[in-house]
Amino acid sequence: MNLIALQIKTSPSFEDNLIYLKNLINSCEEDSLILAPELALSGFCYERMQEASDFSIKAIEQLKLLSSNKIIALTFITKKDEKFFNTLYIFHKQKIVHTQSKVQLFPLGNELEYFSAGDEKDIKIIEINGIKIATLICFELRFPRLWEKVKGADIILNPAMWGLKRKDHYETISKSLALVNQCFVIACNSADDNMAKGSAIISSFGNIIKDDSKEIIKTVFDPIEIEKTRKYIDIGLN
Repeated sequence: MNLIALQIKTSPSFEDNLIYLKNLINSCEEDSLILAPELALSGFCYERMQEASDFSIKAIEQLKLLSSNKIIALTFITKKDEKFFNTLYIFHKQKIVHTQSKVQLFPLGNELEYFSAGDEKDIKIIEINGIKIATLICFELRFPRLWEKVKGADIILNPAMWGLKRKDHYETISKSLALVNQCFVIACNSADDNMAKGSAIISSFGNIIKDDSKEIIKTVFDPIEIEKTRKYIDIGLN
């Protein structure tokens, strides 16, 4: 299986963003796990929250159709009970197989003023085709207690819109997550001009595939590497 991070920009046009994302997804091989940056279709468009949540309903249905032979993951602005959430959807075999809303909202980005926090119990390991997958959304990377909730995953996803000034933080924490959990990490950050890029696929032994000049970061998932790392550097994750 291929692991793919889409390091892309988000334009003001929701429709254009969806078309571009769908084209990129269609260009990826079958049997790929594809992650897009946080809120790749809308960005943090605080003045257009209702419009974005309405658009998300349409986008979710379209992206679900592309998941026949792929796993697709990204976050959307969603609305429930008159509250807005930053919600991850994972699609597989044209179904929604998991959702979780961002729990740790980023104060410096004014997220607490516009979003409601998700339920921490939704941060969990799910299994797709025998592979254990978990997700931490952007800022959630910084919280050690949340690392405990994804411990034991084979692959941890991190869709992000992480700022340029904290680029080193993003890259360092992402690699540390892979090393401490002895798993693969797909760190997928926005390529917007004020964002850090730094998208990478990091193996359980800390090997990094990264290129800030590319929109598609890709490598092959090797579960044997996880087995070897956990066997020879045994910290109780077997």
